[in-house]
Amino acid sequence: MPGIALVTGANKGIGLEVVRQLATHGWRVFLTGRSLASVRKAASPLGPSVTPVPLDISSKISVEAAFHVASQAVNHLDVLINNAGILDHDEGSIFELQAERLRRMFETNTIGALLVSQTFLPLLRKSQSGRIINVSSGAAQLSDMGTWAPAYSISKTALNGVTAQFAAALADSKIAVNSVCPGWVKTDMGAREAPLSVEQGADTIVWLATEAPQSMTGLFIRDRKPIPW
Repeated sequence: MPGIALVTGANKGIGLEVVRQLATHGWRVFLTGRSLASVRKAASPLGPSVTPVPLDISSKISVEAAFHVASQAVNHLDVLINNAGILDHDEGSIFELQAERLRRMFETNTIGALLVSQTFLPLLRKSQSGRIINVSSGAAQLSDMGTWAPAYSISKTALNGVTAQFAAALADSKIAVNSVCPGWVKTDMGAREAPLSVEQGADTIVWLATEAPQSMTGLFIRDRKPIPW
């Protein structure tokens, strides 16, 4: 059954594809991104069920303003997809990692998702089957940690920690919380040499939002299957 979703970082890439697929399935979707112009441009071809909302997840004021817009438009939210994230392709190694770079990664990739989840939780609690989906990365796996993009990897590992904490805290509620590894996808972040299309990258996210068992919670998922943390 179609529901109501909000997707962060949805003006391009995987986020935009997730919005497109949900809208195709009849969902009402809040398409968010940092600038009003970018979200309006992204939403315009997707039809009236997609509402553009400016949202900078690194700004508490912006997050609260987006919550106000959503709460004025709908009385609940079924799915929150924390997709927004940043990556520096020239990070170098952990030996040279500057604290400021790591702080910047945490501000968006970890704290931003935490803040959005906390802020929109009252709307999610009003759903009959709420879901929080955090878009993480295979680079975050402690079970197979490499040396690539240390600041990004560490921030996504911490995001997985946010997922596990929310899942445990909401265990007695009607809200499922999971992390997703979309794989290496052809986007501005993933670059052209990535093997997966945005459609493939969005698949597990959309599946979690629409079809996955509500009992599936507190997991790290890739290709619709749990993977090690």
